[in-house]
Amino acid sequence: MILNATKVQLTPTPLADLVVVNIDYFEDERGFFMESWNEKDFAAAGLGCRFVQDSHSASRFGVLRGLHYQSMQAPVSKLVRCTVGRILDVAVDLRASSLTFGKWFSIELSAQNKTLLYVPVGFAHGFATLSDYCEVQYKQTDFYQPEAEGGLAWNDPHIGIQWPYANPILSKKDVHQMSFRQYRTNPSFR
Repeated sequence: MILNATKVQLTPTPLADLVVVNIDYFEDERGFFMESWNEKDFAAAGLGCRFVQDSHSASRFGVLRGLHYQSMQAPVSKLVRCTVGRILDVAVDLRASSLTFGKWFSIELSAQNKTLLYVPVGFAHGFATLSDYCEVQYKQTDFYQPEAEGGLAWNDPHIGIQWPYANPILSKKDVHQMSFRQYRTNPSFR
């Protein structure tokens, strides 16, 4: 059977430029097939971008990764998907001139729902594992550059993200990220 070109549906979120992505896929008794990235189809749907790096992480239940971003030294947009298990994926608007500056959005991404999240430049990103084990893959529009890396405290009260647990497993780096109040004094995205 020959499949037609991938159909990409973009759904706006309450945060400008942050987009939920759903892609048509073929499924039968053998499993499923999906083109998770097709540059022409994404451009036709209104999301034209070039990706230069793919990243892949595995986490066990209770792990929270984030909230990370790269500054305008090396700005990065991401296309995030969960290919094994389930996560609560979160993005925070860090664009100082945005009407939704400091606001957050979350969505469950899973291997089952095959939903993706496009996180544009100017957002911090993180996720919490909802299943015993998960794998997350994301495409990036620029290379990871440690000198451009920044992060916010996952539990900052001024942002108020509703995470699925109160005491996550964090990296040493994520334990010591800056507060939103500190970020506001010198925002990376004006």
